[in-house]
Amino acid sequence: MPEIDFWYEFASTYSYLAAMRAEPMARAAGVGLRWRPFLLGPIFAAQGWNNSPFNIYPAKGRYMWRDMERLCAERGLAFRRHDPFPQNTLLAARFAWAVPDDRRADFSRSVYLAEFAEGRDISDARLLASLLSELGLPADALLARAKSDEVKTRLRAETEAAQVAGVFGAPAFVTADGELFWGDDRLEQALGWARGKD
Repeated sequence: MPEIDFWYEFASTYSYLAAMRAEPMARAAGVGLRWRPFLLGPIFAAQGWNNSPFNIYPAKGRYMWRDMERLCAERGLAFRRHDPFPQNTLLAARFAWAVPDDRRADFSRSVYLAEFAEGRDISDARLLASLLSELGLPADALLARAKSDEVKTRLRAETEAAQVAGVFGAPAFVTADGELFWGDDRLEQALGWARGKD
């Protein structure tokens, strides 16, 4: 089965859209999906940005918020703009690498829903622990694992791997042959490429 890497950042609004539809679409296309959370902060810093481009360029930010309202309404997704934006996603990303591989997608979707559907603070360890518990996962053990050197090192390595793959924003999809597709609106194209149809 062909596979693609799904690179996502919990602070990314468009990653929320992709996370809520990527798995069923990949399954229908016969393509495996590897969920790979990473941090955009170091990548933005390498481009000379110390904030989200949606904050640096106000017109772009206004467009993004309105676009999210339209797209979420069209897809039947709840959407709530939270303040501040972007949120601190370090702990959420570490938790995502601490959970078992086969539960990463479930946990990631629950984080996105808490953040962008409910407007909750995903930097709060108690919130993340409650999301784990709701999924039937051992919150205390995974909290300890999320704070371990092993997971911290893994997240740094994944962020570096994203940079090496050419990822400059999220969401991004990278096929086995290294082809990069950026944005929720490129998911279909990435799946088609992975299947060798484009």
